[in-house]
Amino acid sequence: MALAERKQSETEARLATLTMPEGGCLAVARQAALSRVQTMGLPNRRDEYWKYTRPDTLTSAEAPQAAVFDSGEVPMFNEFDRLKIVFVDGVFDPEASDDLAMEGVSIERISDICDKDIHWAKDLYGVLEARGQTPVERPLAALNTAFAQDGVAIRVTGRPSKPINLVYRHAAEASDAILHHVICVEDGASATILENGPGASRLNTCMEIDVADRGALHLVRAQGRDHERRAATHMFARLGTESVFKTFTLTVNGVLTRNEAVIELTGDDAMAHIAGACVGDGDFLHDDTVFITHDAVNCESRQVFKKVLRNGATGVFQGKILVKEGAQKTDGYQISQSLLLDDDSQFLAKPELEIYADDVACSHGSTSGAIDEEGLFYLRSRGVPHAEATDLMTLAFLAEAVEEIEDADIAASVVDRLEGWLARRR
Repeated sequence: MALAERKQSETEARLATLTMPEGGCLAVARQAALSRVQTMGLPNRRDEYWKYTRPDTLTSAEAPQAAVFDSGEVPMFNEFDRLKIVFVDGVFDPEASDDLAMEGVSIERISDICDKDIHWAKDLYGVLEARGQTPVERPLAALNTAFAQDGVAIRVTGRPSKPINLVYRHAAEASDAILHHVICVEDGASATILENGPGASRLNTCMEIDVADRGALHLVRAQGRDHERRAATHMFARLGTESVFKTFTLTVNGVLTRNEAVIELTGDDAMAHIAGACVGDGDFLHDDTVFITHDAVNCESRQVFKKVLRNGATGVFQGKILVKEGAQKTDGYQISQSLLLDDDSQFLAKPELEIYADDVACSHGSTSGAIDEEGLFYLRSRGVPHAEATDLMTLAFLAEAVEEIEDADIAASVVDRLEGWLARRR
């Protein structure tokens, strides 16, 4: 009883700091999300899928402060021709953003939609998030749906000529940002979306993605370098017949990052690939929690997660593949691996399979270990210094995850950033 009362009290304290946008076509979805939060309560360490990650700094009434970090580097993805949409501490910055008009896609701010009575986003906003609450509750995502003040609604109707880049900038040490994005990829359409930057001292993002029949979406994220930042991200995706959804996330630095992904394959012959690479040093906790549901015939899913940890860093992976009855010819693959560069770091993994069909090929595996001494000796014997040899072995370890990126130029950019991060910490 004491635990339930404390959870309720903490939830009420957090809700008291937030203001829900009023009116518009999203009002019903917001009220329903608020009811979900009040019923579930915000997460605590006793919840099954939070036992490896302390959620208190993500749920506290006030955001912990985080120093603004200037790496001196050119921002990620700056070398690409892209349509740039900039948010500073969770607020859209029109001066820093490009014109939102582009052939093959329509882009609107969530805050503008709130002023309308009818909009296509009404059929998606909060819908996929609500579906993703079963069988595992995700109260921080419901909190986002209820109170997000900004974000974008992206409707892809063709094949845009360049990627769409969501840029998150951190400017205030106590900023607390909540962003919600809705993405609809129509029948036969295709797009690439890039995300990068720390966003705020504490960032809560939710992205609801609906990929229609024969549609394709490629999403590449690079989470910001600010070391003291905290982030909880949520991705809910629904895939139609013969659709493709591929996503990759790069994480370096950040004292706490929790990335949740819930993907439903609802149309036959759909494909979903989700991958991530993280490198952590010192006071660093990185948590990937993934739930993929196969609910159609002849679908393919891949989960590939690699973590490099040292100086006491912690990595968490919780991944599940659910194959529903009738989802025959399912091909589900899951691998989570960590490279521990010292004895102080740790990797906590919880891979799961739940299968109710009899004609499937599903596998999962999780490994954790030190760097390959034989491979390291081979490089050293050929004149490669120890630090550089270690970096080469680390990049080779991360390669399987990076290879999930569809665009070779974007993949090369990610490798360049990883090389730079490792070189600075030799």
